[in-house]
Amino acid sequence: MSPQLPDGVAWPSDGYLDPHLVGTPSKNLALYIHVPFCTVRCGYCDFNTYTVGFGQGADKDSYHHSVNKEVRLAADRLRPFNHEPVKSIFLGGGTPTLLRAGQIGQILQDVKDNFALDPSAEVTVEANPDTIDQAGLEQLARAGVTRVSFGMQSAVLHVLRTLDRSHTPQQVPRVVKWAREVGLDASVDLIYGTPGESLTDWKTSLEAAIEPQPDHISCYALVIEEGTKMWAQVRRGVLAMPDPDDEAEKYELADALLAQAGYAWYEISNWAKLEDGEAAGSTNLRHASRHNLAYWFDWDWWGIGPGAHSHVGDVRWWNRKHPRAWADALAGGSANLGARSAGAEAGIAAGLDSAAAPRPLAPLASPAQAGEILEESDRVLEAVMLRIRTADGIPISSLSPQVRGRVPVLIDEGLIEEAAAGAGIVKLTLQGRLLADYVTRELTV
Repeated sequence: MSPQLPDGVAWPSDGYLDPHLVGTPSKNLALYIHVPFCTVRCGYCDFNTYTVGFGQGADKDSYHHSVNKEVRLAADRLRPFNHEPVKSIFLGGGTPTLLRAGQIGQILQDVKDNFALDPSAEVTVEANPDTIDQAGLEQLARAGVTRVSFGMQSAVLHVLRTLDRSHTPQQVPRVVKWAREVGLDASVDLIYGTPGESLTDWKTSLEAAIEPQPDHISCYALVIEEGTKMWAQVRRGVLAMPDPDDEAEKYELADALLAQAGYAWYEISNWAKLEDGEAAGSTNLRHASRHNLAYWFDWDWWGIGPGAHSHVGDVRWWNRKHPRAWADALAGGSANLGARSAGAEAGIAAGLDSAAAPRPLAPLASPAQAGEILEESDRVLEAVMLRIRTADGIPISSLSPQVRGRVPVLIDEGLIEEAAAGAGIVKLTLQGRLLADYVTRELTV
């Protein structure tokens, strides 16, 4: 089972966002749409995913109808904040390509009907290599998808089996080729540190990922989360926990091979293929994932789907975790026309609303379970923690005066680039990327 959601505080059941609590929202807006269905639940996965459906509005055949309701809710509740047109839509999971291409197309049409969409918006769909074919990729492209992110994980069969992946190594270059042929950007995700994976295995996976020349490659260290199947296997002694030194060596190999192949790191776990004239290290890279940049650079985003998190200005909230509870909440919107609902009153009592006069609300209900109001200290910590992970780094001037004196020490330790610091930017070295959590603590405590 995936981890429990935070407790938080009661959230208005009509989804009202009080401008006084939101504070100053970002002008940039992204949408995340969670599709919780999988054919097999991988042993390492702690995401909110299910191998079965749960009836009308919460199964694969009708899921898009519930998504449409939350799309309309999001558009209505975000209208007062005057965001710029949506720049990123990301369908993640789970396995979004278990939905029919026509359903994905309908979801995207619902977004276009309710939101202004930037003409250059990035529209990404995650896919397992064995859940999509050439015809399906062509249908996605016609529906408005611009980018597909394939869950490759490894090119070594015994590693894929340990991870409970259902595809074969041979399927990955095929789907990347098909995606490129229909005009889609292609990204592949890799995982390193799987128990039993040798350095040679990892090198094989890297070379296989590079060979079809995808536009983007992500490399994530395996983290075995409590409550997963793999966690139980470790506790029984069937598998060993990943070795941090082994993972560090594999990260260094990834960075070297990807750089040689013409990829530039722009965030600790992500590399984009350089186009002619692009400068390595820039977060303006043509093939950098805009969805990821939305998180690292503090955009506002609305997460649609069971368990999805949203963030607007100084407020954050999360949806009911179970697909049935999420769909049922969205189906209960007819009673919420006008002023506050009873659920909203509970939110007000918890400090989630101000004395501002309520505005008229469309007859829609929110599937939110709970939320939080972020303090200024929370925002500062998150800004450092996220921005420090990027190749752009973070301005020294944005750090508190109490920690700026630690920058020279971190340079001496080989964790921060001296030349960048001379230009007023804290930027991680390769060694610093491996110790990013330590650097974050040094610059925030």
